[in-house]
Amino acid sequence: MERIQVLICAGTGCTSSDSKLLIDEFNKVLSNKNLNTEVRIIQTGCFGMCERGPIIAVYPDKIFYNRVSINDVNEIIEEHFIKGSYVERLQLHDIDEITKEKIFNLDKLKFYSKQKRIALANCGLINPEDIEEYIANDGYLTLAKVLTQKKPQEIIDIIKESKLRGRGGGGFLTGVKWQFAADQISDEKYIICNADEGDPGAFMDRSILEGDPHSIIEAMMIAGYAIGANHGYIYIRAEYPIAVKRLEIAINQAEKLGILNTELFESKFKFKLEIRLGAGAFVCGEETALIASIEGKRGMPISKPPFPAVKGVWGKPTIINNVETFANIVPIIKNGAEWFNTIGTEKSKGTKVFALGGKIKNTGLVEIPMGTTLKEVIYEIGGGCSNNKKFKAVQTGGPSGGCLTNEHLDIEIDYDNLISQGSMMGSGGMIVLDEDNCMVDVARFYMDFIVDESCGKCTPCRIGTKRLLEMLNKICNGEGNIKLLDEMEELCNFIKSSSLCGLGQTAPNPILSTLKHFRNEYLAHVVDKRCPAGVCKNLLLYKIDIDKCKKCSICSKNCPVDAISGIIGKVPYKIDENKCIKCGMCFNVCKFNAVVRG
Repeated sequence: MERIQVLICAGTGCTSSDSKLLIDEFNKVLSNKNLNTEVRIIQTGCFGMCERGPIIAVYPDKIFYNRVSINDVNEIIEEHFIKGSYVERLQLHDIDEITKEKIFNLDKLKFYSKQKRIALANCGLINPEDIEEYIANDGYLTLAKVLTQKKPQEIIDIIKESKLRGRGGGGFLTGVKWQFAADQISDEKYIICNADEGDPGAFMDRSILEGDPHSIIEAMMIAGYAIGANHGYIYIRAEYPIAVKRLEIAINQAEKLGILNTELFESKFKFKLEIRLGAGAFVCGEETALIASIEGKRGMPISKPPFPAVKGVWGKPTIINNVETFANIVPIIKNGAEWFNTIGTEKSKGTKVFALGGKIKNTGLVEIPMGTTLKEVIYEIGGGCSNNKKFKAVQTGGPSGGCLTNEHLDIEIDYDNLISQGSMMGSGGMIVLDEDNCMVDVARFYMDFIVDESCGKCTPCRIGTKRLLEMLNKICNGEGNIKLLDEMEELCNFIKSSSLCGLGQTAPNPILSTLKHFRNEYLAHVVDKRCPAGVCKNLLLYKIDIDKCKKCSICSKNCPVDAISGIIGKVPYKIDENKCIKCGMCFNVCKFNAVVRG
C-alpha cells in the first residue's frame, strides 16, 4: 500500500481558521488507530485557495478537502484512509460545463488551470520548517553548482538575459541592478530582501516566506556571490509572526548544516544573514527609507542618485530586491534564461504572483504568466464576483495603483500595459470591486491610508495628500461641487510631479483613475447629492413605498433608533428622516422591497 501523504495548509489564512488544531487532531486520531506508519501528516505553506481554508491535500489521490474542521477528522480517516472512499461533502470540485460531471482532481481545477507556479512552486508541497524537505526537492543544489561551476559575472549575465524585472512594483531589470553593484569597488557589499509588503490586501511575499523560506535564503546567497557581498538582511514587518518564525528556523537550520556563515567549497564564499524587523511603516517599502530603518534611523526616503547599488546600507553598495524577485532566481539559474524568456510577454518575462481579494469568489494567492488577461484572472481563476454581483472595477497596485473597468478586462497583464491605463503592477495586490462599491469612497479609503503612512518629509505628500482627503470627505458628505473636482484633479497632478519619492508620486493614482473612469459617479455626488452605490451615508435617503408595504412591522422592529412608525396589519409604515441614522437595517430586512434607498 502506498503511503498516504496529508498536506495541511499552515499559512496565516488557514492558521487563523485553526489548521494547527487540525494537524494535532489528525496526529492524535491516527495514533489512536495505529495508522501513523501508513499516513503522514505534513504542514505546508499556502495552497492559494485562501477563501476555502482550512484546506488539506491528499496524495497520491490528488484531491482537496476544504473548510475542514476538527469534527471532520475522524470521518476523513475512517472513510478515506481506512475504507478507501472519499468524503464528498468536503471535496473541493468543479463542474464540467459540457458533461456536468464533478471534477475532483486538483490538477484539473479551474483555479489552477491558468496558473504557472514558479515563485510558489514549493508552497503547499513541502514543510517549510524542515530543511531536509527543501533539499530533497533539489534545494541548495543550484547554489552548489553556482559556487563550483560558475563565475560571478556568469550569474549576472544569466539574470540579465532572463530580463527578470523587479517584482516589488518598480519593474526595474534585476540583472542591470546587480551589474551596477558588482561594478562597484568596495571592501564590503550587502544584499537586502525587502519583505516589508505594506499594500492593503497584499500577502504575496508573506506567503512565500511562510511556505518556502529556504528558496529566498538560497537566492540571496547566489546574489551575494554574484556581486561580491558576504552579508545580507531580510527586512520584514513584525506583523508577520509566522513568516518571521519560519525564517528564524530556516536560518538556524542552514547555519547548523554549514550552508550559512561557513566557507563553501573552494570558492571560499561565506554569507551571513540577519533578520531586521520593521514596525509596519508603508514608506519603508521604498529602498532608501528601508535602508535608513535598518541603520536605526527614522524610515524616510532620500533623493537619488546615488542609488543603493552604489551607496546603500552603511554607505556600501547594496542590492535590494523583494521576496518574489528572489523567489525567481533559483528557477532561472537552474533552467536557464531561455526557458524564462518563453514565459510572459515581450517586455515582461515570467510570471507574477497576485493576492486576489475583495468581492471575488475565490479569494487567494495566484501566480499567472505575464500576458494573462484580467478577465481570465477575475472570472476563470477567481470565479467572478461573489453573490453573483455585477463586476465594477479592479484595483491593481494598491494605494499606488488605479482602478480598471470592464473595458480593460481583455488587457494582457504586464508592467507597461497596466501603466498605460493609469494603473500599475505594484507588488501584486488585486482588489475586485462590485456594483455595491462606491468609487469615490474607494478613492477615499486609499487616500486615508496614504495620509496615515506618509513619512512627512516632503510638503507635496505631507500636506497635499491631506488636502485631497479633505476634498474627498466633502464630496462623500454632500458638500462638494464641480469646482472642487477640478481643484482636486489639479492638486493630484501637482503631487504626482513634485513629491520626493515614488510613494508620494503615485499617491494620487486612485483618485485620478476613478475620476477618469467613474466621473459620472463623482458628478452624482456633487451635483445630484446622491451616492449611486448607497455607501456614503450623508447622501442616503430611506423611504418606504406604501404601495409595497405589507404592514408586517419587521422594519420597525429592527430599527435601532425607533425612526419607523405604523400599525401592524393596518397602517403602512413610514420613516422619520429626522431620527433616521441611515444604518440601512430596514433596507436589509424588508422581504418585499418596500424600503427604497436613494
